[in-house]
Amino acid sequence: MKRFNTTGKMIAAWHYMVPIDRQVNAAARLVEDNMYFCINRGRQYGKTTTLAFLKEHLEKQGYVVFSISFEGLADSTYESLESLLYGSVARMAFPLKWNTLPNLSEASVRLLNEAVTQKQDSIKVDDFSMLIASICNNNKVVMFIDEVDQAGNYPVFIKFLGLLRSMYLSRDQIPTFQSVVLAGVYDIKNLKLKLRPEDQHQYNSPWNIAAPFDADMSLHADGIAAMLSEYKQDHQLEFDERSVAQMIYDYTSGYPFLVSRLCQIIDENSYTWDKEGILKAVNQLLKENNTLFDDITKNLTQFPGLANILKAILYGGQRIAYNYYDKDINLASMFNFVYDNHGATAVSSRILETWLYNYFSSEERSSTIYKNGEADKNQFIRDGHLDMRHLLERFVVHFNEIYRPEKDNKFVEENGRKIFLTYLRPIINGIGNYYCEAQTRDLTRTDVVVDYLGQQFVVELKIWRGNSYHERGEQQLADYLDFYHLKKGYLVSFCFNKEKQSGIYDVIVAEKQIVEALV
Repeated sequence: MKRFNTTGKMIAAWHYMVPIDRQVNAAARLVEDNMYFCINRGRQYGKTTTLAFLKEHLEKQGYVVFSISFEGLADSTYESLESLLYGSVARMAFPLKWNTLPNLSEASVRLLNEAVTQKQDSIKVDDFSMLIASICNNNKVVMFIDEVDQAGNYPVFIKFLGLLRSMYLSRDQIPTFQSVVLAGVYDIKNLKLKLRPEDQHQYNSPWNIAAPFDADMSLHADGIAAMLSEYKQDHQLEFDERSVAQMIYDYTSGYPFLVSRLCQIIDENSYTWDKEGILKAVNQLLKENNTLFDDITKNLTQFPGLANILKAILYGGQRIAYNYYDKDINLASMFNFVYDNHGATAVSSRILETWLYNYFSSEERSSTIYKNGEADKNQFIRDGHLDMRHLLERFVVHFNEIYRPEKDNKFVEENGRKIFLTYLRPIINGIGNYYCEAQTRDLTRTDVVVDYLGQQFVVELKIWRGNSYHERGEQQLADYLDFYHLKKGYLVSFCFNKEKQSGIYDVIVAEKQIVEALV
């Protein structure tokens, strides 16, 4: 029976998977148009799987597809361009041992075998060009290179790309690959970031012939539902696969690894295929160590500007314009941390956002407000339910003990969200999670949605801007509660008026009960 898979490429006969015809067809059209292009997406975003299905698709059309990876090559292979060319040809010829290179002529098979059985482990540039020209003469030949990030650690790989570019520019005179497809996290123009992060010329592309590959590679809710329908039938289960698929999409935004991992957790732990089971899986996922989260941690450490932008969005409520040519935004987009949300830079998924909040709040473990939350956490659970009102009452007390309006106004205005979420984190850690709604996040307002043991709480965080603005905020929260089918909401107002009276107040707005915490 099939299973959910989160390691390596997807194999349709073995794994439950969302159909990826959309991205495969988009790539196939570029190949048919003789384009060289790059499939650049974040870690575990389905690149290798897409290449595998594209290879199968093209071979049915009569193409010869050389699919190679530089992963695992010895360092000695990168000592010179000649040795790298030999390593490339050896990888091209490897499938000949298993007769898994369809559509390749017998003459080309002999040429490849002769090239890799020579005594010296190197091939001169002219000999490599002649070999490729001979193989590609009167044939439709395509080259795939996966995991280019591995080779991107070596300057000689830039020369290799330059050679491919030179061959491409002479294709009207000398036969060469009809298409070359590179796959990796780093865009080709950004490979020099791996070599010299501080280099001013790191965006000079060694491969400016590449056509854009803009296909949406996220997994949509209808595709997730199709996968779950197959799973449901195999396991003779009854659940609403469409609503489950939509909830999974809402948390993952279709990030392939996150989709498969949530399904895998639900399946392996026999969680229910409903909202409760999904929330359990989300909590488990956020607590585990995995290669995706390890890679995110590495990138945040390596590129401090990237972390600063994410903090500004998450904690500061800043609307940062999405600018492809901003170095840090470009990196964040390349890693699939953010996306262009109608001109604003937004975090790409609820799960990633919650993970980032957890990661950044771990930097605050020594703060007084975090320690207060840790000390208070046991008093907020009553009969298995989270008492959000009491939580806000205690937050007001601690806030007023720690922060002084006469000296902390500017700090609190810029960090109010961070202060509240830092207090909240140890209270719900391991049992619940939270995220902020992107459409309501701005400099003055943020809606935090807390999931805790099947319950949902909407907590609006806002800066006091006068009574009329405050009343509009109450109405906005009441309207937002309708969306979540909730009758009660919570409001935390950071007010800097000297005459304010801190405390907890109950207000009825449009038949909705709002518990307001004024600090």
